[in-house]
Amino acid sequence: MSHEKYQRLIDTAKALPPVATAVAHPCDESSLTGAVDAAKLGLIRPLLVGPKAKIDAAARKAKLDLAGFQMIDAPHSHGAAATAVELVRSGKAEALMKGSLHTDELMAAVVKRDTGLRTARRVSHCFVMDVPSYETALIISDAAVNIAPTLKDKIDIVQNAIDLAHALRFPEVRVAILSAMETVNPDVPSTVEAAALCKMADRGQITGGILDGPLALDNAINLAAASIKKIVSPVAGRANVLIVPDLEAGNMLAKSLSFLAKADSAGIVLGAKVPIILTSRADSVMARLASCAVASLVAATRRESVAKAIAA
Repeated sequence: MSHEKYQRLIDTAKALPPVATAVAHPCDESSLTGAVDAAKLGLIRPLLVGPKAKIDAAARKAKLDLAGFQMIDAPHSHGAAATAVELVRSGKAEALMKGSLHTDELMAAVVKRDTGLRTARRVSHCFVMDVPSYETALIISDAAVNIAPTLKDKIDIVQNAIDLAHALRFPEVRVAILSAMETVNPDVPSTVEAAALCKMADRGQITGGILDGPLALDNAINLAAASIKKIVSPVAGRANVLIVPDLEAGNMLAKSLSFLAKADSAGIVLGAKVPIILTSRADSVMARLASCAVASLVAATRRESVAKAIAA
């Protein structure tokens, strides 16, 4: 299967310096192999955080050579999450990567008020999907973190997704705010929120992208469907960012694309001080590498922003 969209991301990231990445609890074959494979490509420089005996056992099982990799001992998964977050806070890592612990464990350490990685932005998740039948990579948000986001939450969810699209060097960011229909209906709150988000973009409260919504999925990604409905906009039929109403809709959309359209999905969490790589045991090798490439590009963009701010 062709993965030209992901390959372009990986090739772009390979030209950048490897990103120091705190890998929390890489104690099974898949998570440890993912980190090692990404290191071999020069995408990340992993700091392996967790019980040393378990990491060594996983390496032996997967026949991996960990010589040259820095290992930081932590007693258990909770301790590994806390230590990995502290490596970021102390400036020793520019990205965080989930190992074989629950997402909730890692995110609990990330969002702690005094010792976590919070910013003024709400944390949100984006899938960067390589759908073979679609012309561009697709960003879908939020399908993994925010369960029932409010309009206020969606402002940050949209802005995080737009910023990600810029970090991935999308030439134009076309954002479709999805609902079940393309008209504003007071009985369907997601349509009202979609209209409000678009007006916020018009007024400069959301920047960097072209927004349209509400849009149903068909007229967001299919030009013929948009034409039949007589929707004229630069987004309809050619969106490259899809903002879903809630986690359930996003999760079903992403998994439908994965299992019915044979898409791969790279996962990243944004809105914290550094990008957070969330991978699943079901992810393909290409999806894991793409997730690391996405984090590398986000970290590079953040580095440039900090340098510009200091220079100013």
